[in-house]
Amino acid sequence: MTGALAYAPFPDRDSAREVAGTLLSEKLVACANIIGGVESVFEWQGQRASEEEVGALFKTTRAALETLIERLGELHPYDTPAILGWHCDAVHPATLDWLGASIDPG
Repeated sequence: MTGALAYAPFPDRDSAREVAGTLLSEKLVACANIIGGVESVFEWQGQRASEEEVGALFKTTRAALETLIERLGELHPYDTPAILGWHCDAVHPATLDWLGASIDPG
């Protein structure tokens, strides 16, 4: 088993917290770090924009990552959320134990 992470920005702390709670209840993540004060500078529909958002980093396993990304997309309040996931090549053994005990990849 190896670890994995997923990241997504949210419009506000409440929506990030709500989605994190659902993902925890569904055992797709072991933890979500909600990071405040993220400024996103981006192009959308041909226009450059800047928005204040709240970032969320989700801790999971490699086996659950694809399911997590799909579910996160379903729960996310944006029509086109920016969701990124990656596998972690280096994970502390105690963290792997915690992830394994916390997550049910389905």
